[in-house]
Amino acid sequence: MKKQVSFSTQGSRADLGPLAIQRMLPNRYASAVGPFVFLDYVAPAIKNSITKNGMGAHPHRGIATLTYILQGEVEHFDSAGNGGKIYSGGAQWMKAGNGIIHDENLNYDSQTDSKYVQGFQFWINLPAENKAEKPAHIAIQANEVPQKTLPDDSGTVKVVVGNFEELSSKIPDYSEQFLYHIKLEAGKQFSFKIKNEIEVAAFLPTQKATLNEVEFQKGEFVEFDREAGEIEIKNTSETAIDIMLFGGENYAEPIVAEGPFVMNSQEEIIGAYRDFYAGKYGEIKNIN
Repeated sequence: MKKQVSFSTQGSRADLGPLAIQRMLPNRYASAVGPFVFLDYVAPAIKNSITKNGMGAHPHRGIATLTYILQGEVEHFDSAGNGGKIYSGGAQWMKAGNGIIHDENLNYDSQTDSKYVQGFQFWINLPAENKAEKPAHIAIQANEVPQKTLPDDSGTVKVVVGNFEELSSKIPDYSEQFLYHIKLEAGKQFSFKIKNEIEVAAFLPTQKATLNEVEFQKGEFVEFDREAGEIEIKNTSETAIDIMLFGGENYAEPIVAEGPFVMNSQEEIIGAYRDFYAGKYGEIKNIN
């Protein structure tokens, strides 16, 4: 049985300086997909200037941030002393835990001749018991992201988060969760089986695709029902397409989100702001 589409949306614009950003989650239909509570998409753009001093230091608490860069270079700094730089195809994961301040430089990839940037930032909600843990950071280069070729040379699947068949991501799981980057060749199709009660959404960053016999356009965010079933992806275009498929088990605890903090109660949100203004998140000391 094929899963039914619950809704689709184009998201909203939330530009950052010269970068065109589409905020896909939360949207007017959903505040979360499994543990994922936020998704910004940086659409392909040429970046001629180099950012050296960060894009704006800010705090987080109660979540893990995940940056997945398709094209470009991202350098990370935080108040726990962590730092790292990833290039096209790499990912950075930061557990904010009980409070952190971080910043990033987003630039074109110095290892290539391209000046294009394109990528995603997700927020992954942490279970209540993990929100009080110490911050942590992992940088994963493109060659460290597990990948396999799909049957019939239909394309590839990269496991950015979670597991797929024999592949497992280096990014820690605190619940059942997954983020797959699927590249499907022209005229090909592939199906994923999704278990019952698993929340799942697809995002089409580059071109249209047919999902369970319904055609969706470039830039659409598509969420499916929670019944067990298949998601069949067909590429009717003349070139390869990209699909982001993500989700996981329902986050059963209360969710209270305000600004950069995602907690389980309003009292915890107040505490997050109080600790931030009291300087308990530290400060970034190693940015350029």
